Amino acid sequence: MVTAMRSVTGPYRGTNQDSVGCSGSYVFVADGVGGHAGGDVASWTITHRLMSALSPVGRRPLDAEHLRELIAVANADLSLRVRAEPELRGMATTFTGLFCGEGTMTIAHIGDSRAYLVRDGQLRRMTRDDSLVQALVDAGVIDEAEAQHHPRRNVIMRSLAGSATDAQEMTLLTVPTQVGDRWLVASDGLTDYVTEDELGGLLAGGDVEVAADRLLAAAEAADSRDNVSLAVSDVVATADLADAPYRYLGAAASPTRGAVADLSR
Repeated sequence: MVTAMRSVTGPYRGTNQDSVGCSGSYVFVADGVGGHAGGDVASWTITHRLMSALSPVGRRPLDAEHLRELIAVANADLSLRVRAEPELRGMATTFTGLFCGEGTMTIAHIGDSRAYLVRDGQLRRMTRDDSLVQALVDAGVIDEAEAQHHPRRNVIMRSLAGSATDAQEMTLLTVPTQVGDRWLVASDGLTDYVTEDELGGLLAGGDVEVAADRLLAAAEAADSRDNVSLAVSDVVATADLADAPYRYLGAAASPTRGAVADLSR
C-alpha cells in the first residue's frame, strides 16, 4: 500500500493523544481515550508494540486470529505500565487497523475510530462504532444525522485498556481488496465533523497525499474540537512496498515520548 498520514493536535487540545503508524502492508490509528490520564501513553504503546510484534511476520500471511493474539500482547503492556505507574490507571485507546494480504484486507477494530473503502467511486464504511450513540442508532432511537451532532457521541463502549478480554471484544473482518482500492482510517476528530458524503468527495481523485491534505483541511474548516488523525492508503501492485520502513505520527512520533514519557523497561 502507498499511504499518506496526517495527525494534528488542533487548537482546542493541549496534547495529541492520537497515534498513527504504517508500513507498506499495515496502517492503523489509535485514539487515546479523552478525559483519561495517559491516553497518549495508551495509543503510543499499542502502536509501537504492535508494529514491533508484526516485524518478524514480514510478508508471510497473517490470519485474523494470529493478529488478535498480537494485539492482545500489545494490549497487555498497558496493564504492565499501570502497575508501574498507578496514576495512569484508566488509560485506554481505540484501535482501527488495516492489514493487507494477497488480495485481502483484514480490518481490526475497537472503539470509534473508523475504516472506509472507496471502490469504483463509492464510499463504504467498513467498521461499526463501539459507542453509545451507535447503540442508539441501532435501536432506532436516533438516526445517523442526529448521531453526527449528539452531545454524547464520544462515549465509547469498548477500547483497549489492558484487560485480558479486550482483544476478544475486537471486531476482525477479512474482505477482498484489489489494486485501485482506496482506504481511509481516521479518528473521530475527522469523522465527527466531516460527513460521509463529504468524505467520499474528498477521497475522490488525486494521489494519497492530496487526499490526506483535503481531509485535514475539511476537519479544520469544520472547526474540529479534537485531535485529528487519518491515513489514506491506495492498494498498488508494487510488491516492494511491503518492505517500506515504519512511519509514525501523533503521540507515536516522538522517540523520547515527550508527554508520553519513557516506556522502555
